[in-house]
Amino acid sequence: MHSKDTTCPYCGVGCGVTAQTDGRRLIAVEGNSRHPANRGRLCVKGANLAATMVNDGRLLRPVVDGREVDWRTATDEVAARLRAVVDVNGADAVAFYLSGQLLTEDYYVANKLIKGYIGTANVDTNSRLCMASAVAAHKRAFGEDVVPCDYSDLESADLIILCGSNTAWAHPIVYQRIVAAREARGTRVVVIDPRRTTTCDIADQHLAIRPGTDAALFNGLLAYVAANGALDHDFVERHTEGFAAARAANRLSPEAVATLTDLDLHQVLSFYAAFADTQATVTLFSQGVNQAANGTDRANAIINCHLATGRIGIAGAGPFSITGQPNAMGGREVGGLANQLAAHMDFDETCWTTVSNFWGAPNLARQPGLKAVDMFDAIHDGRIKALWVMGTNPAVSLPNTPKVRAALARCETVIVSDCVAQTDTTAFADVLLPAQGWGEKDGTVTNSERRISRQRRLLPAVGEARPDWQIICDVAISMGFADAFAFTAAHEIFAEHVDLSATNKATNRLFDLSFLKGLSARDYADLEPVSWPPQERPYAQRLFSTPSGRARFVPTAHREALQQPCPAYPLILNSGRFRDQWHTMTRTGSAAKLFLHSCEPTLQIHPRDAASRNIINGDLVAVRSAVGEVRLIADVCDNVRAGNVFAPIHWNDRFASMAVVGSLFESAADPISGQPESKHAAVQCRAIKHLTWARLLYPAELDLDRLNGCVALRYWAVSPGQDRAAFQYEFALANSEAMAELIELGDALCFQAGSQLRLLGEHSGRPWLLFTDDQRERLPPFSHLQHQLDADVPDWQKLSVRSVVRRDQSPVVCTCFEVTRSRIEQAILAGHDDLPALGRELKCGTNCGSCVPELNELLARLAVPAAVAAR
Repeated sequence: MHSKDTTCPYCGVGCGVTAQTDGRRLIAVEGNSRHPANRGRLCVKGANLAATMVNDGRLLRPVVDGREVDWRTATDEVAARLRAVVDVNGADAVAFYLSGQLLTEDYYVANKLIKGYIGTANVDTNSRLCMASAVAAHKRAFGEDVVPCDYSDLESADLIILCGSNTAWAHPIVYQRIVAAREARGTRVVVIDPRRTTTCDIADQHLAIRPGTDAALFNGLLAYVAANGALDHDFVERHTEGFAAARAANRLSPEAVATLTDLDLHQVLSFYAAFADTQATVTLFSQGVNQAANGTDRANAIINCHLATGRIGIAGAGPFSITGQPNAMGGREVGGLANQLAAHMDFDETCWTTVSNFWGAPNLARQPGLKAVDMFDAIHDGRIKALWVMGTNPAVSLPNTPKVRAALARCETVIVSDCVAQTDTTAFADVLLPAQGWGEKDGTVTNSERRISRQRRLLPAVGEARPDWQIICDVAISMGFADAFAFTAAHEIFAEHVDLSATNKATNRLFDLSFLKGLSARDYADLEPVSWPPQERPYAQRLFSTPSGRARFVPTAHREALQQPCPAYPLILNSGRFRDQWHTMTRTGSAAKLFLHSCEPTLQIHPRDAASRNIINGDLVAVRSAVGEVRLIADVCDNVRAGNVFAPIHWNDRFASMAVVGSLFESAADPISGQPESKHAAVQCRAIKHLTWARLLYPAELDLDRLNGCVALRYWAVSPGQDRAAFQYEFALANSEAMAELIELGDALCFQAGSQLRLLGEHSGRPWLLFTDDQRERLPPFSHLQHQLDADVPDWQKLSVRSVVRRDQSPVVCTCFEVTRSRIEQAILAGHDDLPALGRELKCGTNCGSCVPELNELLARLAVPAAVAAR
């Protein structure tokens, strides 16, 4: 057994991981107790990394026009096609679309190639979808994209405001650190979110604002602190500029704010008073703020309040943007966004000259390129002829998915580097390049608190997969740029990145890694997590990255979302993450355990809205907007406001039919940041009734083309069984007669079994089962079919619904130990009425902690009644 420290490949928390391998496969992972980001804790996704390290479905060899080729052929072909497009149409006819899954070294050489040597800034990243508004706000306020907080601030704050962030699910380890701080020092927590999420479990106050009114809330807060003696006059006068203009633009009264946000006036005043009275305040914000047509103004409205009270550059205070991906920050550092040069530099003449001279690149792009939404519009219009996608799935993740897919289909050359052979995006590729995945790659990432950590190679690469940086460099060399891309190892790229950042020494920019200059290959291999700037809190000296050295207030205004409801589309759709899944499921979709908590794409809808549309829990619901339609399973609950619905972003065409939620969002974006408005779409909903439902347990994956060819199939979803030894499908068919078409997919032996049709057959000597009914709730739930297809089931021909379905059909709450809600409820009623007691009895909540908010919800609902009954 070998042990090696690396980092988790999921969210921007940047958790340290200690991995155990046998040299050929990943055996187990645990949190690295020495890593300052997580101190040994992992969420459920990180804890199941070993289960996602599967080779099934990997892209193993280069493919050109459907034919496997060797690397030399593929590299020369990519280079020739890019060169031909540039020669005929100019450099701006080429675009790269990158990913926060790339390592910093990958990002660096990709940015260097397209901006420095191809000569266009048409390079953007899926990080545009999650934190571009925060980047723009930082630059407007501080002069540089600097997050001024770190995780230790959460443990020294007296007030933590969570705005637009379901931290408990999206960033579980940060959430757990907040929980620990709250228990240790009584930290007050305010959650600002239209939904009641699991994060509200620790909220002293939940402000369920009307969607899209965050700017109004914080603009009113700025007016309140100015009018109620909470201004830090010394800080404002000596270290900022523009306060008068920002104050003049924001004179909303608490009464006006209450009206705009749909909050009670007392709620508004209570929140404002808590902020005004608490110096140690951290406002942690994420996609709920950023993913808006005025996301930059929302972020600046938050920053304005911290500048007005001097709550920046000091312990336990500041505006804290937390990123969605493991290396979104690293991509920002090397200029992975279309509107940046490398090392936090812009396109002004001084910065252009610095980068051009450093790279020896006289062809360096002179102006910003197209941001993600505009880039795909340009592909759709034919202005961009060649696109290289690296490590991401824009055919699912971008808004207005139908238009994005049409753009990919029209593009003359689509090159995709990925570790997965079949994604929604690889289906459009002319050239497929096998990239190494997590556990095979070697380099660095930077997390949300500016901490650089090593992501280390754990295992040999599968097939002919190569590091992304090497693929890029080989193409660059084939294009004739050998001298600038003669890197032989990741540490050489990192060293050049460090050297370029050191040119910031002569400026006010904080991004300067010169303290890491001169690292040997061994030093790089052994590099421990380190933050920039070293040994100092950003802006502790009150010197900002602007020309004047002062922070800037930005006048902001409340603006309604662009996608507004109307009689045809009366509901507002919000989108977001589920606890146990990640992005478009290309990684988490391979782990059966990660489907136990949520195994299907759902639509949260308020009981009032459901009743008026004759929708009941579990119905198949068609959700339509002006640009697309999806089909989801109804989850009728009061976690959402009336008039609002919520859907997860993860499901795609590999895991469900018509479940790509991006299909519902128009291509609306913030005009400053270019970040799409992915939290606010106008939709209509209707139930699809009179269906025949079926659940299938099958020892192999069905052919998706054949599956989608079933004309009577109204919906399907799939999740993997244990060890991918089986796959679990759910189907909704137009009628029972249509079952014959479905049966043919498995070449089934079919016979009647009582009132239900039971289909039994064999595939490679193993049994498979299918149960059907006209009522979905009478079918065995997915979470209880996980172990039914183990090797030799005795007398499997005699199996029935009763023998397969366990009595406990409730959802799984604790994924780590597969503890269901029913077992937890029974334990609480039996007297195990706090978290430690539940942990001792069932183990739930004792491992990753991701289920703790839901355990607390059950305890709050059941523990007191149980105690009363006992008396």
